[in-house]
Amino acid sequence: MISSTEELREFSRRLVQAPWVGLDTEADSLHAYPEKLCLLQVAIPGEAVLIDPLADIHLEPLWEALDEREMIFHAADYDLRLLFQGHHFRPTTIFDTMWAARLLGDAKFGLNDCLTHYLQITLEKGAQKANWGRRPLTDRMVEYALNDVRYLFELSEALRARLVEKGRMDWHRQTCARLINDCARAEQVDLDSVWRTKGHDKLDPLGLAILRELWHWREKDAVRSNKPPFFILRHEALSEIAADASLRKSSRSLKLPPYLTPRRRHGLIEAVERGLEVPVADRPVHVRIRTRRMTKKELDRVEELRLIRDKRAAELEIDPTLVASKATLYALARNDPGAWEDQLPWQQALLQP
Repeated sequence: MISSTEELREFSRRLVQAPWVGLDTEADSLHAYPEKLCLLQVAIPGEAVLIDPLADIHLEPLWEALDEREMIFHAADYDLRLLFQGHHFRPTTIFDTMWAARLLGDAKFGLNDCLTHYLQITLEKGAQKANWGRRPLTDRMVEYALNDVRYLFELSEALRARLVEKGRMDWHRQTCARLINDCARAEQVDLDSVWRTKGHDKLDPLGLAILRELWHWREKDAVRSNKPPFFILRHEALSEIAADASLRKSSRSLKLPPYLTPRRRHGLIEAVERGLEVPVADRPVHVRIRTRRMTKKELDRVEELRLIRDKRAAELEIDPTLVASKATLYALARNDPGAWEDQLPWQQALLQP
């Protein structure tokens, strides 16, 4: 485990010279809040290491060594978002083995599925839900983490050869480039919808005001206690309590979960009381999404596009939704602004009549 800046500098010197690099991450989203990067796994020829971002360590030598390098990931989406949001690191190019497998038509594309299919290697995956924020890591956790990068290069080579053979290498480049761009965007939070948890649609305006206060109370408590919000109180419970309080017009005699600590019970009741005190004019209302009925011509166009999509996908033996999702077909048929431009060039080519 690399846990000092000097150790990282030494490894980074070897990384710069390496012809390829595989990378994976582990976070603690099931055990802490907000989630954070807990572990980096990096593989280069003849070496796979763990880097501990929770230690007293500066990661700049790693980011500098990785700059303008192609990195091999499997299902890079979560890793890229974690690296960008927590460390503002955005790779130049990647090779995503999961997307390669999907573009080749594989029905199963988990890492273990791909390793078994292409390399006849099967990994033990027992530590998937481990607490990666704990230290020291157990031997089983170390082995699991290293296995996630040990075989990425061999897997990428096997997949790359198949992509070239089928003429889909450019599809993969386009898909990976969009993935990098999508994951390097600042997260936009809609403050008027983030608190609308499951069951909010059954509440009246007073219930919505209470639910909003309950959500903010739970969010603050989750950060204070370093626990995911659903550990404090499940989403449905927030709506149920808001409905009960709205009906009673009071915070008294509410049916609260018995496992709440006295401090949390007190904080929850205070949140309910704040919601009850919101003036009628300031209470939130339900958001109505207005959609127009599609014309027969547009519906006929959806069917036309679907038939083209399904025919091409069947010929290529790939999942039709890789070419265009159902929502995309509807957007294209309606001629929504940007719908055609949002499709990658290879997808546009397959949808042409």
